[in-house]
Amino acid sequence: MSLERFSFNQATAQRWPLPEVVAGCVAADVPGIGLWREPVAEYGLARSAKLVRDVGLTVTSLCRGGFFSSDDWLSENLRAVEEAATLGAPELVLVSGGLPAGSRDVDGARRRVADAIGELAPHAAAAGVRLAIEPLHPMFAADRCVIATLGQALDIAERFDPAVVGVVVDAYHVWWDDTVYPQIARAGARIAAFQVCDWVTPLPEGVLLGRALPGEGCIELRRLREAVDAAGYAGPIEVEVFSAEVWARPGAEVLDAAIAGYLRHVV
Repeated sequence: MSLERFSFNQATAQRWPLPEVVAGCVAADVPGIGLWREPVAEYGLARSAKLVRDVGLTVTSLCRGGFFSSDDWLSENLRAVEEAATLGAPELVLVSGGLPAGSRDVDGARRRVADAIGELAPHAAAAGVRLAIEPLHPMFAADRCVIATLGQALDIAERFDPAVVGVVVDAYHVWWDDTVYPQIARAGARIAAFQVCDWVTPLPEGVLLGRALPGEGCIELRRLREAVDAAGYAGPIEVEVFSAEVWARPGAEVLDAAIAGYLRHVV
């Protein structure tokens, strides 16, 4: 089976320095990499762009923009759009942010997300970067993302040209939703990214690091992949895992395990 759609999100091997992640992907014949702003900034934006360009790696996404409840959301997101354009990343993943401090108004927070994306969209379009709204599991609604379902993400994305605003289908965040398959079909050309990992219990304290490599949990990953394919998505499939246990392993070993899980349980 082929790796032509496989992309390794660098967060999966968080402690692997960027040059080593890139070298590991090249050695394993991995064609794509998902980048994060913090390690890119640490290595240097221009250096990072040159690094991946020189070895022929495709940057499949940049994480992340969003957090629209912060006071400096506009300037921060404009920088993120510029960084994505410099890196050649076609998609800027948006994690929309939780409730503002002291607020209980989740409906108002969602309206704020829609308004913010409306303000940001012309800048993204001018830079040739698509804004990719990522719904997060509802357990993150208070502090990380008030957009909790694919349907909610699409309600916003459908106000815009699909070439400018799309959605992320992340298996970890959507697998539980009994409407996810009709929503994937609804999304169609608006699917900007497809990310896979697995769900394992018990969740760790803080829940953020409760992911596992593909095949180690309970998600029907192949079914989700078949659904996004049927909706017309033919783009990269990123393996993105947040796990202290995974992060403690050598980067090359994690990459090998991610490839094996992808080949066996996704494609």
